[in-house]
Amino acid sequence: MSAASLTVLGCDGGYPGPGGAGSGYLVRVAGMTICLDMGPGVLARLQLEVPLAALDAVIISHEHPDHRADLDQLAVALHFAERPLRIPVLAPAGIRERMYFSEWEELRWQTVADRGEVALGSVEVAFSRTDHGPETLALHLTAGGGTMVYSADTGPDWQPDPSWAGCELFLCEATWTAAQEGRAQHLSGRQAGLLARRLGAERLLVTHRWPTIGEAAVAEEAAAAFAGEVSSAAPQRRYSF
Repeated sequence: MSAASLTVLGCDGGYPGPGGAGSGYLVRVAGMTICLDMGPGVLARLQLEVPLAALDAVIISHEHPDHRADLDQLAVALHFAERPLRIPVLAPAGIRERMYFSEWEELRWQTVADRGEVALGSVEVAFSRTDHGPETLALHLTAGGGTMVYSADTGPDWQPDPSWAGCELFLCEATWTAAQEGRAQHLSGRQAGLLARRLGAERLLVTHRWPTIGEAAVAEEAAAAFAGEVSSAAPQRRYSF
């Protein structure tokens, strides 16, 4: 079994449903502990998994609050910690300026952009701009032989880099069902399945479901469009890659 794992901290699209949380995923791979996105409610669940001192980096996909609202709360926690803690935050340009505590030195900002690449220890992260309103970056993560892709938010016109094909785990947004396609710049379960097939992913994990839509409805659509294994994200569920 691969030593790389992804734990879902929050997966609601748009806003947290009852007992839910916005987008947030904990990746543990090659000795690194990385949080992908930090929507509302994610910081509380992150601390159920690891102490904040164990966090090596945070990557934020885009500026929408359901993906970055808890960054300010993280800044507060680090600023008043008994021991000094400083954590790198990789994010598109402009997100820092939207924060209340953006100037506190505990968050060490690094701007990332389309086609950029970053090394976090032995973890290689590549970025690709998606089909979404504000600058939104999907990512391809490689370490220790394991590969995963995170779509972040996207509409159906995103074209992943061909070098991302064949990833072991594809964490893909699937906000709507097919009946709601075109309502906003997001994917349905059907479209997520088609994208996973085009990417040649081994496994598909659908996430970012609108809180009033049933888990089964989105997952079944994705499975009908994708020949591989399909799972549906839920808080505290863990996946290997």
